[in-house]
Amino acid sequence: MSQAALQLVDGNGHLAPEPRLAWGQSRTAAWLIEHDGQAFPGGELFERLCLELVAEGVPLLRASCGLLAMHPQTFARNLLWKRGERGREFSRAYGIQNTEAYRNSPVYLIHQGAAAVRRRLDLPDALLDFAILQELKEIGASDYVCMPVRFTNGHTNYVSWSTDRPGGFSTQHLALLWDLLPLIALRFEIESGHVATRDLLNTYLGRNAAAQVLAGIMRQGQGSRLDAVIWYCDLRGFTAMADREPPEKVIATLDQYFDCMVAAVHGHGGEVLKFVGDGMLAIFPLSSGMERDVAGRALAASSDAFRELEQLNARRLANRDMPLRVGIALHRGIVTYGNIGGGDRLDFTVIGHAVNEVCRVEDLCPKLGRPLLATAAFHELAPDAGLESVGVHALRGVKEPAELFAWPYTGDI
Repeated sequence: MSQAALQLVDGNGHLAPEPRLAWGQSRTAAWLIEHDGQAFPGGELFERLCLELVAEGVPLLRASCGLLAMHPQTFARNLLWKRGERGREFSRAYGIQNTEAYRNSPVYLIHQGAAAVRRRLDLPDALLDFAILQELKEIGASDYVCMPVRFTNGHTNYVSWSTDRPGGFSTQHLALLWDLLPLIALRFEIESGHVATRDLLNTYLGRNAAAQVLAGIMRQGQGSRLDAVIWYCDLRGFTAMADREPPEKVIATLDQYFDCMVAAVHGHGGEVLKFVGDGMLAIFPLSSGMERDVAGRALAASSDAFRELEQLNARRLANRDMPLRVGIALHRGIVTYGNIGGGDRLDFTVIGHAVNEVCRVEDLCPKLGRPLLATAAFHELAPDAGLESVGVHALRGVKEPAELFAWPYTGDI
């Protein structure tokens, strides 16, 4: 590597620009600190940061930032800005950290503890040892530097800067970028904390419940009455499967099954509230004048769930695994929706007679040989949906027998 390529990097690989600039001299530092209570989505926040730097005289061509995510499906969030374009945000799934593209990147070196990575791209002997460097050189970049952005939770993230200025970044440019790192880390850790809180609440509570908790409706005993279509589904033969299969395979099977159910419910505007073993409780809130539409969406979600499960079973049979069977029950009723629990452990869910009733209806799916059963209260919302009466049946724990209706679904579920 040429000496010029390592300009402003000391013997330990640390950027060592001189002179250092005081935060009080930087408009970008003031912007990072004096946020006036404003919050911006990640892509917009990064765009504003880059434009502040440009206004301060840093000739940025392109910049990117990678923030490790606190999310069960997302490894990292990436922020990207290019001159003349809006800031963008996209996610990286788990597994990218095992790819050759990641291991052969400056980001990997930063995650492994490198103090910084810099490459001059306009030199005759330019070292283009990473794929991103060739891409940047092709769009006219003359210099590239990647720096660590360290959060207080121990995560080491990164930010990279590129310029097309002849001669690359100046000493003053690098000094400013380096000195701003603690403020950049602080501002983006706050933003990442908000995103993680929102995403985790959405994941573990559901979208509507998460919105209410974030709005401050989180005190024990707070709740409201809600008129809703209630969905409950249950996997057939789960207990025997759990006894027969190793735990990791049981978890994988449940994940496959719930993927089918959750996608169907969310795809039609429902909200999944909780998982109880192999059971899933969801609601489709009713609004005045839209009752039939909501009932139709609940039935469409059921149809999608059966279809997705059929496709999953085809793949399972190809792998010599047993097909999965499910029962779905639909009911319309008034539920209490809110915070329930004790001490420092609360659950945001629904309770009430209607919830108990829908679970008892689902219990009859295997006995009646029907994959979907609905109550008379639901049937009143969807009289033209093709549901057919299967008679009056006693429900365990429910005083009055109930007339039930079945959907003549023809699939092999």
